[in-house]
Amino acid sequence: MLGARAWRFRGLLLPRAGPGLAASCRGSSSRDKDRSVTVGSSVPMPAGGKASRTNCSQSTPQKVPNHLINEKSPYLLQHAYNPVDWYPWGQEAFDKARKENKPIFLSVGYSTCHWCHMMEEESFQNEEIGRLLNEDFVSVKVDREERPDVDKVYMTFVQATSSGGGWPMSVWLTPNLQPFVGGTYFPPEDGLTRVGFRTVLMRIRDQWKQNKSTLLENSQRVTTALLARSEISMGDRQLPPSAATMNSRCFQQLDEGYDEEYGGFAEAPKFPTPVILSFLFSYWLSHRLTQDGSRAQQMALHTLKMMANGGIRDHVGQGFHRYSTDRQWHVPHFEKMLYDQAQLPVAYSQAYQISGDEFYSDVAKGILQYVTRNLSHRSGGFCSAEDADSPPERGMRPKEGAFYVWTVKEVQQLLPEPVPGATEPLTSGQLLTKHYGLTEAGNISPSQDPKGELQGQNVLTVRYSLELTAARFGLDVEAVRTLLNAGLEKLFQARKHRPKPHLDSKMLAAWNGLMVSGYAVTGAVLGQERLINYAINGAKFLKRHMFDVASGRLKRTCYAGSGGTVEHSNPPCWGFLEDYAFVVRGLLDLYEASQESAWLEWALRLQDTQDRLFWDSRGGGYFCSEAELGAGLPLRLKDDQDGAEPSANSVSAHNLLRLHGFTGHKDWMDKCVCLLTAFSERMRRVPVALPEMVRALSAHQQTLKQVLILANGDPSSFLSRQLPFLSTLRRLEDRATAYVCENQACSMPITEPCELRKLLHQ
Repeated sequence: MLGARAWRFRGLLLPRAGPGLAASCRGSSSRDKDRSVTVGSSVPMPAGGKASRTNCSQSTPQKVPNHLINEKSPYLLQHAYNPVDWYPWGQEAFDKARKENKPIFLSVGYSTCHWCHMMEEESFQNEEIGRLLNEDFVSVKVDREERPDVDKVYMTFVQATSSGGGWPMSVWLTPNLQPFVGGTYFPPEDGLTRVGFRTVLMRIRDQWKQNKSTLLENSQRVTTALLARSEISMGDRQLPPSAATMNSRCFQQLDEGYDEEYGGFAEAPKFPTPVILSFLFSYWLSHRLTQDGSRAQQMALHTLKMMANGGIRDHVGQGFHRYSTDRQWHVPHFEKMLYDQAQLPVAYSQAYQISGDEFYSDVAKGILQYVTRNLSHRSGGFCSAEDADSPPERGMRPKEGAFYVWTVKEVQQLLPEPVPGATEPLTSGQLLTKHYGLTEAGNISPSQDPKGELQGQNVLTVRYSLELTAARFGLDVEAVRTLLNAGLEKLFQARKHRPKPHLDSKMLAAWNGLMVSGYAVTGAVLGQERLINYAINGAKFLKRHMFDVASGRLKRTCYAGSGGTVEHSNPPCWGFLEDYAFVVRGLLDLYEASQESAWLEWALRLQDTQDRLFWDSRGGGYFCSEAELGAGLPLRLKDDQDGAEPSANSVSAHNLLRLHGFTGHKDWMDKCVCLLTAFSERMRRVPVALPEMVRALSAHQQTLKQVLILANGDPSSFLSRQLPFLSTLRRLEDRATAYVCENQACSMPITEPCELRKLLHQ
């Protein structure tokens, strides 16, 4: 657990980063794990994560709405009837703070955040705390998924002034938006060893009135230090570091942290982090004949298998929960995020390509089946997340995991049929209970259930191989497979009658771009046109609903309306760097899967817009937000970590290389070199923090092969117009003809797949 530090002003203790949950959607480094801390004490709060404890009766106890009532964000609307007079992030709130000379209380969270809703229930629905906030502060509520720029700036402050960060994030700002105190989750009242939210508010109020000049001086000093610390620039460097060196160091750091028994790269909590798995597969590809290459492959495949067998995977309904609370991948925090469902099918498809084991392809297909069923919108877009919490029965208070866990009694009642041919009396329920590790007392440790909500419950996790389960009962392996699949289907049908977790129906351009990639790449690898069609529908949704033709800009968000409609905020929330980077990647993957040049053409146009809005012409690399959109924020940052989602700069480096390969435009290669050079120091210092960028660095410094397949030989095609040398290539005997090219020099024409395979393996 993380210890808290404090600032003292005239003998009064103020939290430096108050009690809370140090969580991050960005990955699984030490700063990104879900934990909690207490002020001035090592006594921890329960570990938390993304989940929601809201229902209609709890979220609307007040008759009079506050300023959030006209917002579109599901998270902001959940707080629209709090007694706190919340404002959305914007000029109205800032003007009020300046006019009334009050500090701003900024609360940042998201719709499926478990501890965000705990703080709402305990503090923001409290009438007395509401009065205190309304009298002495201007309270601003931000959905971090709508405004990642605001979240990142103030999370940088919280992490820099404490030993962690997370959500809910609580930060106190001057009327000029400079932070001076930050924390995460606060309990409402003081405990024996912790400071409560009410006390924190009163102490900050008193300090603002009595000692404001010191607060402002400290705030300015910290902001100045953060500006220097967060700068990412080429400086005097002309070239990026050696890819071979960065590859080797990144691999060694991962190898040192690898869990030999259960896979993954941390003790607990454990995140899937597909960027690490992709790096290991790429490392294996370039080191196939070495011991380290074999080791990289083994680490990635073993991790993927252990994750798929663990409770982090929903064995009944498919899809993956956000992370595991233990090193065994057993008990998850049960929220399901779109970005995980988008990236993991690609990792499992790569595993299938490398190993030939259909176990991995089946997992990939299962994830996409879940997305199609649960997260897809009629418009072709994809919703953001499903909650961790739901009522065990209608009318009851929501509990974490209630939708997903089972008792032995429930399973046995649903599956009472005897299993023929077993060496001992056996029902289908007993077979499933044995294979998935269910027990009468429940298989969840009390240490993983601090509120006692999961007593007697079980998380399904594969405890034995099919072969071992079959041998245990003297059954045929295929018979066991059939019986287990039939049992899971019955559980799935029974689960439909439970109250469902809340769906965050907000649709984000960035995560939809990742999802287009997930469907396109998996469909191409598995040869399933149906999956590619889902990617096409997702791209059409993005162009129809999240692209402004007049300006060429992407919109960040849209929202599911009534009757399958799509709604937008007014004014629209414009896209951030990650929206452009992830959508461009999705379009390039879709072009390669579908060979429809319209997607490549749109990707080029979006890249031009990205360069115009976000490129740092002085220091290299891309800022996370537009200069105008982030006006007033004390920092303009560049994302420098590949975590649960890849850094938008890492993805952009790959995109620039690919676009240069498709078009030959030198400017994009030059930008890629500048970007990689700007991040040189970060890669040298902690390469494991940027595995996706290290992959891009390797791709840049290798001579990449391009495989060109002439299906129709049209010299007027879009690609032929971009790359004039293609006009010299011809089909042989009116057959599909392949060329393998390096630096725009191509092989002899190839018409036989076996010959192409041989050439690619050279």
